[in-house]
Amino acid sequence: MILVAGATGQLGGLIVHTLLAKGFRVRILVRQGTADGALVTAGAEAVTGDLKDPGSLAAACDGVDTVLTTANSSARGGRDTVDSVDRLGNRNLIEAAASAGVGRFIFVSNLGASPASPNPFMAAKGETELLLRGSTMSWTIIQPNLFMDKLPVLVVGIPALSRQPVTLVGEGRRAHSLVAMRDVAQYVLAAVEHPEWDGRVLVLGGPEAVSWRDVVAAFEQELRRSIPVRTIPPGQPVPGMPDLLAGFLALLETYDSRLEVADLAAQYGVVPTSLRSWVHRFVLEFSGSPAGAVHKA
Repeated sequence: MILVAGATGQLGGLIVHTLLAKGFRVRILVRQGTADGALVTAGAEAVTGDLKDPGSLAAACDGVDTVLTTANSSARGGRDTVDSVDRLGNRNLIEAAASAGVGRFIFVSNLGASPASPNPFMAAKGETELLLRGSTMSWTIIQPNLFMDKLPVLVVGIPALSRQPVTLVGEGRRAHSLVAMRDVAQYVLAAVEHPEWDGRVLVLGGPEAVSWRDVVAAFEQELRRSIPVRTIPPGQPVPGMPDLLAGFLALLETYDSRLEVADLAAQYGVVPTSLRSWVHRFVLEFSGSPAGAVHKA
């Protein structure tokens, strides 16, 4: 039995469907009132719980062999904060799993996570990694780079498909090894299937490092038209863009994150998704969605 926390999120849902397709028994931790129908229909067992409620976690971990979490506070609000979810919540989950006799724990962290990070989110992830390393359980820590499925959609994909200009913070020429979520799900599956590989930190990226200019070019090639681009100096407010997002995009303009993943991908049986193939699939899926139909009209 595998308990998945964060299952109703985009990455967590992909992981759950991937595990179910391989015949694993999956239990998903969901909060009261959370929509989980599609996952239950697919074969997952739902249990009500919350990372902020240690008692609910003890019950959820009962009879579980492996705990896997992608849960984080990035898309939440209210009482769900970096401190309550990413720091204390993950601590609660690790302690509950260890107390319940869970043998393995897989933690989806972030590239750059460190207790010494000035970013509270990255610091909390780093603290969780240290706590997991010191637990009695076998563990795998997964540190993905930026997801193709997140920022490229917001910064380039949606504006481009809506025939609006793309706004870049800075010149958009820094290179980052973007990784597709479906690749991360395949790495997780391989980690689950190979307990002999426990005790590793998997640093994940795509097959090539790309810039925001490369992302724009990939959408132009797929859409067969030019996309207008405007640039805003880092540190300046961006119309229509939350300050948090603009600040993060400014941070990405201060460094490159090039990763070599060929050897790791070969060992784990993952074929890394290129930016070009991801854009092709995204445009097809978007065009077939209700939102895409509205934009095409």
